[in-house]
Amino acid sequence: MRRLGAWLVLGAAIAAAPTVKITVKRGSDRELRTKAELEKVLRDYDLTKYLFTRDVVIEEQAINHAFPELTLNARFADSEDDLLSSFVHEELHWHLRDRGSVMPRVVADLRQLYPRVPVGGTEGAETEYSTYGHLIDCYLEILADRQLIGPERTAAVIARKGHYTWIYKTDLQDEPRIATIVARYQLAVR
Repeated sequence: MRRLGAWLVLGAAIAAAPTVKITVKRGSDRELRTKAELEKVLRDYDLTKYLFTRDVVIEEQAINHAFPELTLNARFADSEDDLLSSFVHEELHWHLRDRGSVMPRVVADLRQLYPRVPVGGTEGAETEYSTYGHLIDCYLEILADRQLIGPERTAAVIARKGHYTWIYKTDLQDEPRIATIVARYQLAVR
């Protein structure tokens, strides 16, 4: 009887888990492998609190982006940790978008701390405003990664990032300062 109860609880948990619809753009082998890897990540990790959208497109050669629909490139078909981190990063953009009314004040506070930030290239985001916003997004990504895969694997993932290098470096070096802003504006994922 105890075994039946465990199966019923497990079945209820699986049924209650939010579903994510993953589509591929062209159906290439790499896109399909990335889709399968993301499905595995969604099965193996409890990402419930990091799911803000339910549709994901895998598109080889695309630049990862959150809007208008979350799109991931196929770069991490063979790297669970990097794929998980990238997926969470893009989901966090949706989380921060829902807090858009405080973001101008967040950026103003960050501008006080960092009057000059890199734009473009490997160090910064597309615009100055986006670089400031990514300081928060990437910080929340680091926190999520630490919770999901632990500090050592997170450090390895961040070290492999070839983009937003100034942003990640700043988040790690000035973590208490960034954490203060996240707490002040209640930006943490709960």
